[in-house]
Amino acid sequence: MSQPAPRPAGITVMERGWLSSNNILLHGATAEEGAILVDTGYASHSAQTLALIANALRPREVVRLIANTHLHSDHCGGNHAVSKRYDCPILIPPGEFSAIAQWNESALSYVATGQQCEQFSPAGKLIPGDTLPQGSLDWQIHAAPGHDPHSIILFEPESRTLISADALWERGFGIVFPELDGDCAFAEVESTLAVIEDLQPKLVIPGHGAPFQDLQTALNSARERLEYFIRKPERHALHAVRALTVFHMLEVRQSSLEELLTWLQRTPILISTWQSFFSSTTLSVWTNQLLQELVRAGALRQDSNTIYARGV
Repeated sequence: MSQPAPRPAGITVMERGWLSSNNILLHGATAEEGAILVDTGYASHSAQTLALIANALRPREVVRLIANTHLHSDHCGGNHAVSKRYDCPILIPPGEFSAIAQWNESALSYVATGQQCEQFSPAGKLIPGDTLPQGSLDWQIHAAPGHDPHSIILFEPESRTLISADALWERGFGIVFPELDGDCAFAEVESTLAVIEDLQPKLVIPGHGAPFQDLQTALNSARERLEYFIRKPERHALHAVRALTVFHMLEVRQSSLEELLTWLQRTPILISTWQSFFSSTTLSVWTNQLLQELVRAGALRQDSNTIYARGV
C-alpha cells in the first residue's frame, strides 16, 4: 500500500473524496495573520465544511480570505456560508467576475448543469501571472483552461506544491465542459498539462482525491485519457452525463425516480449532450437507460421508486 504524500508545513488538506471539492487551508506565518481557504465545496454540505474548517484552524486563527480555483458549484458552493462565518473576502478567477458580481445565472454554469450555489459577492480577482501572498510564501497564479475555460491553479515554488483543482487528478482530470457546449477544448487540456509538467511540482493537491507525488504517472494517465476522448468524443460525453448525474445525487442525497428523470430531462447541458451524441434514441429512453446503468454499476442505489446516492 502506498504511503500518503507528506504535506508541507503550513498546509492542511481536508480531503472530501468525490462528494465535494477538497478544502485546502494555507496557514499564515502566525495565527494572527489568518488562513487562506482554497475552495469551499457544495452549498448543501456547508455545515460539514464549517465543522472541518473549525477543527483544522490553529488556536486563535481564523479564515482571512477565500480563494476559488474556479466557479463550479462543488468548489464555491460554500462561499456564502464560510464568508459569513468569518467575515472574509472572496477572490475568484477573472473570467466570470462580472457574471458573479451581477449574479447572472444565465451566464454561469449553475442553470445549465442543474446544480445549486448560494449567492455570494466577490471582492477581487485571482489574475494569472500575479501571486497570492501568504506568510512568507508567494503562490503563483496560472491559467488552467480545459475543464473550465476560466480555471486557475496555484503553485508555490519553494516547496514545489501545486494546487491543481480539476486540471489534474492522480488518475485523470475533470469533465471538459466546453466540449459539451460544442467548443473545442481538448487542446486546452493538453496545454494545461504542459504547464503543469513545466512547473515540475513535488506535491500535487487535486480538487478531488488524495494529494500525490508521482507527477509523471499522473500526467501519463491524463494524456492517455485525453487521447481516448479525442478519438471517441461520445465516450467523454457519456462519462460527463454519468458524472453529472452522480454529482447531482450526491448533492440531493435521495430523489424519487420521477423527480430524477424530470431533472435529467430538463437540465440544459444534459439535453444538449443527448441531442449532440445520443439522439438516435428518445430522450425518455436514454435517461431511463442512463439511470439503469448507474444503478447496475453501483454508482446509485435504487429501492423501489426511490434513488439514493452511493453510501446513503
